[in-house]
Amino acid sequence: MRLPPHILVVNGIKVRRPVFLLGAPHSGVDLLARALKRSPGFHVTMGRASVAHVVYAFARKPSIARTSGAVRVMRDALAESWQVLPRSCGECAEPCRDAGGVTGTGPCVSATDVTRFGDGSPDLLYSVPTLLQAFPDARFVQLIRDGRDVVADMLADPACLAWFKPAMVAEQTEFPNAFLGVNKDEHLPRWKTMPTAGKSALRWRSAVRLSAELRRTLPEPQLLTMRYEELVNRPPQSVATLAEFLGTRVSKVVLYDTRVPKVGAWRTRLRPDDLELVEKVAREELTRLGYLKS
Repeated sequence: MRLPPHILVVNGIKVRRPVFLLGAPHSGVDLLARALKRSPGFHVTMGRASVAHVVYAFARKPSIARTSGAVRVMRDALAESWQVLPRSCGECAEPCRDAGGVTGTGPCVSATDVTRFGDGSPDLLYSVPTLLQAFPDARFVQLIRDGRDVVADMLADPACLAWFKPAMVAEQTEFPNAFLGVNKDEHLPRWKTMPTAGKSALRWRSAVRLSAELRRTLPEPQLLTMRYEELVNRPPQSVATLAEFLGTRVSKVVLYDTRVPKVGAWRTRLRPDDLELVEKVAREELTRLGYLKS
């Protein structure tokens, strides 16, 4: 009997209730992905090229994500990413290989042990409508972090800063654009001359606005919103909440790693003028989320 079109089979395993991790850059998606990657039965990928190409195509040109073939493209990309093959880890991004403790080409898991799939690739947030169509039973976990800490980390990340280069704002990028945080076409000239800290703040602001919209539209059983600050300051309680939501045991070992970015590091990492700009650009969201007093 032919399987219903929304059921994907990878390595002979039906993909049921896949988990997708969402958030602005440096909001803790990678940290949570590492935790799930170490959890029994989970096969979690992070930044595989097949997924990244689709995610960023949709982010730069949202109209593509609304076409009839978008769902199939996304499903095929994730199916390729989740394949457990002898050399599959050789195609993974370094954060994914590191999270899986891989020193060779892999694989990092045994197909016989996999019962659940997930993906923590950067910027999945902008593909949620497509992911939901592709996997109607998906579970989404989104992380919220103080935008000032986010910007501090973005300013030290060449991969994030690359998106602000003039060459990236090419003809194939549509505006308005939620990925870059540009709400109106007429704002583009001002965006181009804005300091990098301001552009980073716009990306965070746009991401948390999308997160708020998801909380209004997605059913409660499918979406869990977590604070980065709670995740790193209260690992046992946060992991218990996540485990209950996903219906599975979740490892919390990685949350105790001394390399985990500290809460409030922006106080020593952001220059005064950058801090002033970030708080000006994102004041409404920082206030609404309790990071900034009104």
